[in-house]
Amino acid sequence: MTLWNQLLWGSIYLSACLILEISILVWCATVLSRLSQRFVKPHRPWQLGLMLLVAIFIILGSHTTQVWIWSAAFVLVGAISDWNTSVYFSLVTYTTLGYGDVVLGPALRIFAAFAAVTGLFGFGISTAFLVGAMGRLFSINGQHSGEET
Repeated sequence: MTLWNQLLWGSIYLSACLILEISILVWCATVLSRLSQRFVKPHRPWQLGLMLLVAIFIILGSHTTQVWIWSAAFVLVGAISDWNTSVYFSLVTYTTLGYGDVVLGPALRIFAAFAAVTGLFGFGISTAFLVGAMGRLFSINGQHSGEET
């Protein structure tokens, strides 16, 4: 793959994953809002814990899906021939762990780096989402119980 092809296809996969991440987080916010409305305010600690657990599992599903998207990309471009190695390489790259036991040739290194950038963005966005969503729930909870925020 040429440099320009790596940049183009890496950008396309990165963009697709970020659109997916944002879409899932918007849906997660809707789920949390509906769940929050079902509970009596102020929320009990187990209710806050349940909402946090729901958010974490939704976000985990989003990250897992993105790893699979990158795995498919590596198989489709012929970078890695078997799915087991592809999923492993995608996960290690997406998390920026980078063991180095599976290395792509020079013609695909830049393309693979986009998987790491996708993980950086994904983890950053989902962390900000969790902090914001849980902060809002705890803030609302504090207002209902008469505490200052």
